[in-house]
Amino acid sequence: MPAPARARAFFRAHLKQDRFALAIYPFASVVRFVARSVDGWIANRRSRDVSLEVRSVADNCRLGASSGAIVAMSQTGRKLTLEERVARAAEAALLRQQYVSTIDVLCGMGLLLPMHVDTWRKGRVDYLEQVIQGNLHKISSSMEIFRRWARGKGLKPSETGYVRRARSGTIPLQFSKSGDPAIEKNYSTHYISPALSERKQEKLQEKLNRAPQPVVFQTLRDGQCSECGAELDAGSFLLMEAEQPLCLACAGFGDLEFLAAGDAALTRRATKHSARNAVVVRFSRTRKRYERQGILVETSALERAEQECAEDADERAAGRTRDAVRRREEDRKLVARMASKIRILFPGCPAHELAAIAEHTAARGSGRVGRTEAGRNLEERALTASVIAAVRHKHTEYDQLLARGMDRSAARQLVGDKIDEILAGWRTRRLDAQHFEA
Repeated sequence: MPAPARARAFFRAHLKQDRFALAIYPFASVVRFVARSVDGWIANRRSRDVSLEVRSVADNCRLGASSGAIVAMSQTGRKLTLEERVARAAEAALLRQQYVSTIDVLCGMGLLLPMHVDTWRKGRVDYLEQVIQGNLHKISSSMEIFRRWARGKGLKPSETGYVRRARSGTIPLQFSKSGDPAIEKNYSTHYISPALSERKQEKLQEKLNRAPQPVVFQTLRDGQCSECGAELDAGSFLLMEAEQPLCLACAGFGDLEFLAAGDAALTRRATKHSARNAVVVRFSRTRKRYERQGILVETSALERAEQECAEDADERAAGRTRDAVRRREEDRKLVARMASKIRILFPGCPAHELAAIAEHTAARGSGRVGRTEAGRNLEERALTASVIAAVRHKHTEYDQLLARGMDRSAARQLVGDKIDEILAGWRTRRLDAQHFEA
């Protein structure tokens, strides 16, 4: 939100259209000064106000499931050493996936973002070190500490080939600016847990050596192929190579057939039988992200997959019914465990509130903090975040403030004290239900 807009929201919320506030609106310099002051005040308040940490906690829970990012501070507030940061990031990755690589460690330390890894794997960055946050000395020190840690754990080293797909075949990816073979080997070596069986290690190695699927984009507006000049209408498919759009014919996918998303079994089997395939995505203007639309596969592979699906349709339908029953039972147990944990954290929370919070945050497919890895593991920060969110929406005027057009941060500031008051009561004793009436 622009600084002047934040300042205006602040004035409306706190000064009630005071004449002085209205008088200084035209002066941009004053508005910018006030906006900076408000931002500084909010930043200081956030450091001590747990109610303002819900969004960051939820984001960290979701990121932790994918990238394993490790905060560079210990629980006592002491800054972690480089050795401790490397060890924590490596331990988290090993526990999550039974193997760990240099990229996993750098992502876990916060020196490398997963989105930058994805950009590099698609060939949009010349070499990986270009997007790593840190000087070469810190990077090399971290890698040396990681290798020493892996040897101490008795992990099995396995060199992995990082490649990307292109029209001419697969192209090896480069890690370092110099391209030195020894440095490239250090980057590409994975360390696998010896607890895995030989068969699982072979399957894992095969998976790691496999190049990512090509990504084809479904266009939202008219375009043109950069190679043959063919006109591409909105809704057409194109492949980006070297930042240039290519039609499917020029990209070598002209003979593939589109299979829309929706049938997991058909998609899985068609992908298995097709020697060439690609993922089709389209940008969602409402969600501001690319969403999967389906795949491109060979016609013969699609026909074979359709035949297999027709042969075992009844068996798969019965399996889906059994899976639905199993998922409902799993969800019921998760809600019960969450309610028990929340009761321990907040013994004063009324029983009906507690049950409603657990059911809401544990709803399957909701994307809420309770469905993250941290939530399913009943971590205190995740469950606390869910309770804070429930109090904010149910026992404060937060939703009404947003409906009036107030900025989200300003609205959270206004309701923060009431949230703290309610949580303090829930942590110590059972409060009278009348206390929560709006």
